[in-house]
Order: sequence, then structure tokens, then C-alpha cells
Amino acid sequence: MEAGKRDLMAKLALLFVAIAWGSSLVVVKTSTDAVSPNLLLALRFSIGCIVLSVIFHKKLIFLNKTYLSHGAIIGFCLFLAYCSQTVGVIFAMPGKSAFLSSSYCVVVPFLAWLIEKRKPDNYNVIAAILCIIGICLATFTESISLSIGDGLALLSAVLFAAHIVSVARLGKGLDPVLITILQFGFAAIFAWILSFTIERPISITATPSAIGGILYLAVICTALSLLLQNIGQKYTSSSSASLILSLESVFGVIFGVLFAAEEINAQLMIGFVFIFAAILISELKPEFLSGKRRVSKSVCI
Repeated sequence: MEAGKRDLMAKLALLFVAIAWGSSLVVVKTSTDAVSPNLLLALRFSIGCIVLSVIFHKKLIFLNKTYLSHGAIIGFCLFLAYCSQTVGVIFAMPGKSAFLSSSYCVVVPFLAWLIEKRKPDNYNVIAAILCIIGICLATFTESISLSIGDGLALLSAVLFAAHIVSVARLGKGLDPVLITILQFGFAAIFAWILSFTIERPISITATPSAIGGILYLAVICTALSLLLQNIGQKYTSSSSASLILSLESVFGVIFGVLFAAEEINAQLMIGFVFIFAAILISELKPEFLSGKRRVSKSVCI
């Protein structure tokens, strides 16, 4: 395939991922009406793990203690992030939750600073200031108080940042596909444990819409999106990939308005603009602003 066509296909693949992830919280919110949240996560990650294991079964022979231990830690971080996000969206609208959760991009450099002692640059500081302003505008729309749903969405942003930092540290030198399979598998185990512990009796209403929602989250938003993300980031520049994937939050709002009757007022929209600007500055600096290109790094979520 010629370079131009390959680049276009890679960008379309990443756009599909952004759309899928943007739609996921609407599906989560509707699915939790029929399935308890941790059971939903358990099913989502179990199916995603199985699908990837079948596709990449030849890689499984390389598993060892290092893969298992690192996969368990990364999977625990992933589980915590998705658990807080999934429970949070029950109490909040999906579009708003998508924007608040996506602020993890701004948190990552500061969390890495605490762990790796790499001081954030001026772009990170500017992004953090814009993000804080956006969060205040988006969350304090009626009173100066934080709702349960908004609080859990922001907590998930910190936990997603912790997950990304754990992938960067513990996944170094390891096969990203195997690490992803393992983190999905361990996240499923933790979700099953919590579901059987605190969600008894386990509730699931096996309606066609509930089953469809689970399969959509597991196959489209988890397994397929991961594959397309890795392929897309391999064949396009990191700045283009970051820009396209950052549209996840925008699509989250669009799907929330279209399918969840979410209402967006002027203050909330201005808050979203500040958060999105912070994400762009954090993700696309300084290569984007200087016109430089760098080797793409895939982050599996």
C-alpha cells in the first residue's frame, strides 16, 4: 500500500477508535440499568481478553513470571480506573463524564514527576491551569460543590493516569500485546471478585439490548479498538494520532446529547473548551507546535 493511502487508512482507524471510545460511556450508562457495574466490567474485560488471546494465541507461549506480575499490577490500575468511571457515570451524564475522565492526559506528566522525578515543562503547567479552570466551570454549574458522579469521573482521570504511568514503567521491553491481554485478564479477575463480594445477589437482566451493550463494549470498544489503535499509531505521526484520539471526549458529548438526552449549557460548554484545549496542549506539544515528528508510542487503555 502506498504511503499516502496507508496514512489515510491509519487516521481513519484512529478516528474509529475515538468514536468507539466516545460512545462507550453512553453504552455503559444504559447497560448499568440491566447489569451491575462490576459485573459489566468483569464481562467486558473477560470477553476482551478471550478475543485477543484467540487472535494472538501464538504469543502466549512467551508468558513468564515477569509478564504475570507486571500484568497484574497494570491490570489492577486499569480496573480501578474503569471501576470509578463506570460507577461514576451512573450518577452523571456520559458526555460530561467523558470530558472529566479525559483530563488524565494532563495529570500524567505530574504523576510521572512524583514517580520518576521528571519535572513537567511549561506546556504541562499551562495545560494543568486550563484544565483546572475547565473542570471548575464544568462541575460547579449550579453550586460550589462536587457531585458524586463528577468526583468519581475526576478520580478515574487520576487512576487512568496511574495506569498509563504503570504501563510506561512496567511494560518497558515487554510485548505490548501480551501486556494488554494480561491487564485485561487481571482487570476481569478483580472485577469478578468485587462483583461477587459487594454486588450480591449479582443482578443482570439478559435483554437483547443489555447483551448487545456488553458485546459492543468488549469487542468494539476494547479488543477491536486496541488493535486499530496499535495499527493506526504505527503508520501515522504521533501528533496526528494524539489529535485524533483526543476527539474521544468530543464524541462523548455528541453521543450524550444524541442518545442520552444530555443538556449542555453555555458554562458547561466553555468548561469543555478549556479542558479540550488543555488536552491538546498536553498531548501535542512541543512536536506539534514546532512541526517536528517523533516515533509514536502506543498506550493501551
